[in-house]
Amino acid sequence: MLHTPGPMVECQMMIRKPVSQVFQAFIDPQVTTKFWFTKSSGILEEGRIVTWEWEMYGVSAEVRTLKIIPNEIITIEWDEPRTTVKFEFTALSENATYLVIKNYGFQQEGNDLIEAIKNNTGGFTTVLDGLKAYLEFGIQLNLVKDKFPGNSF
Repeated sequence: MLHTPGPMVECQMMIRKPVSQVFQAFIDPQVTTKFWFTKSSGILEEGRIVTWEWEMYGVSAEVRTLKIIPNEIITIEWDEPRTTVKFEFTALSENATYLVIKNYGFQQEGNDLIEAIKNNTGGFTTVLDGLKAYLEFGIQLNLVKDKFPGNSF
């Protein structure tokens, strides 16, 4: 019997770029800051803890990188309470990548769990949309910044 991680958020998107470029967009904060967070204390490396900041909201997260398989998987832990996020990269062709983001390990129950799943589903969908626009078209849509505009002025 397979072990299931309990409630899980799963979002996905095809990005019309090589898998190495899509993978690197999450490893290298100089790229990631173009579509997700605004500041990072460093690149993702297995076993390392970095801090990601969303300066427009005055929030940050400690991110522990659990596993990296180049061009295939990045697994991190983050948030309070801690959850696991697994980024799965699949090359569909030389110039197309299918990216699946799975977030699991939620400790909340009832309405708090529903709220966490709703927020993380929306958040990761926004990240994927911003990633696609940036990598495919070179456009910074400011989706994360503008998601809650009352907090970002």
